[in-house]
Amino acid sequence: MSSYDAKKRMLVAELGQLSDGVRLQKNTSNLFRDRRQSSSHKLDVSNLNEVIAVDNMIDLVEVEGMTTYESLADACLAKNCMPLVVPQLKSITIGGAVSGIGIESSSFRHGLPHESVVEMDVLLADGEVVTCSADNEYADLFFGIANSYGTLGYVLKLTVRTRSVKPYVVLEHQRFADIDEYFKAVGESCQGNFDFIDGMLFNDKEFYLTSGRFVDQAPYVSDYTWLKMYFRSIREKQRDYLTIRNYLWRWDTDWFWCSKNLHVQNLPMRLVLGRRYLNSVTYQEVMRFNTRVGLTARVNRLLGRQTESVIQDVDIPIENAAEFYRFLDREIGIQPVWMCPIGGHSADHNYPLYPLTGDGIYINFGFWDVVPNPDKHPPGHFNRLVEDAVRKLGGVKSLYSDCYYDESTFWNIYNGEAYQSLKRRYDPNGRLKDLYQKCVKKM
Repeated sequence: MSSYDAKKRMLVAELGQLSDGVRLQKNTSNLFRDRRQSSSHKLDVSNLNEVIAVDNMIDLVEVEGMTTYESLADACLAKNCMPLVVPQLKSITIGGAVSGIGIESSSFRHGLPHESVVEMDVLLADGEVVTCSADNEYADLFFGIANSYGTLGYVLKLTVRTRSVKPYVVLEHQRFADIDEYFKAVGESCQGNFDFIDGMLFNDKEFYLTSGRFVDQAPYVSDYTWLKMYFRSIREKQRDYLTIRNYLWRWDTDWFWCSKNLHVQNLPMRLVLGRRYLNSVTYQEVMRFNTRVGLTARVNRLLGRQTESVIQDVDIPIENAAEFYRFLDREIGIQPVWMCPIGGHSADHNYPLYPLTGDGIYINFGFWDVVPNPDKHPPGHFNRLVEDAVRKLGGVKSLYSDCYYDESTFWNIYNGEAYQSLKRRYDPNGRLKDLYQKCVKKM
């Protein structure tokens, strides 16, 4: 019996001993919505964290669901390949990126992580493990897992497509001052011969489009794993070279730029912390500690400040992207903003719970900060503005963070009819929370 088979059997046995209201116990999470304390029983999946096999002859990797992308990428890079899409942070697990939503700069060509899955094992609420693919009897679950967040079952193992890599990536940072011209250039670049595309919107007059290509040689390589910060280099250099590994994790060192909230963007602090602690795992642990003890909330109360966390990733059709950015700049005011185009959708593949329709380009906007609220708007005011704007502009938002939709609107956006059909087949007794309960009610 293989290691994976042994772990699977133990997990099935453990699930059989738990009462309803099951939740996962794992070592890492990139959710930014705090769940209410509950009597849910935790299923320990943390040891499902191994890469089983990398076969670069057929461009596939077999991997357990709780494996972090850092471990997965390292195993693949050792065979001169990488998963088609590697999300930005080392701490993200492949099961989390598939049952939630992941993205990165190869998404303009290869879509989102769930779109490169060939097959997966899913543990259902009743203890059965089913192997689903796009063309077998569980095809509805195969396509329905994306954006289900563990409410239909838990991903135990996956087979995912890979591609070959070269040792280095050359980057070109192109600056724009007009938002309409910027997104026109983004669309044109998505038709070009690039391997990676993303960008940064620093303010309403300073937009950068970054395109990357694999190369065999580099005249130099930059290092953004310690003293230098990648996001600052975008303004400073028109061209840059990175090793492929450092390219994949260029955002991880400073959690994009959110490390500012931990006051570690100054040289003395970076010297003290060293490479070991400058990463998304550290920031995630500090953030969760702060949430548990309520330190920031206490400081705000003492100082008489009222703020609202707006931590969101939203996907907008490219033809409406400039309008959304103008709204974001005018009404929310968060700067900078990450931009990443999404394409590569197959007309034959329909993921009903995360409906990016058609074959056009979507633009992902990532914005993560605290917004001052001096007018003392009710809780969720700014997040609700974002949700309304996304819906009006034909977009959809990820559910890893706070959501404020009423139930009718939520199911209209996230295909309640398809979801309930999946729920009836795969969790008929409601042993797992449903998607609205989990993502909006935080149960």
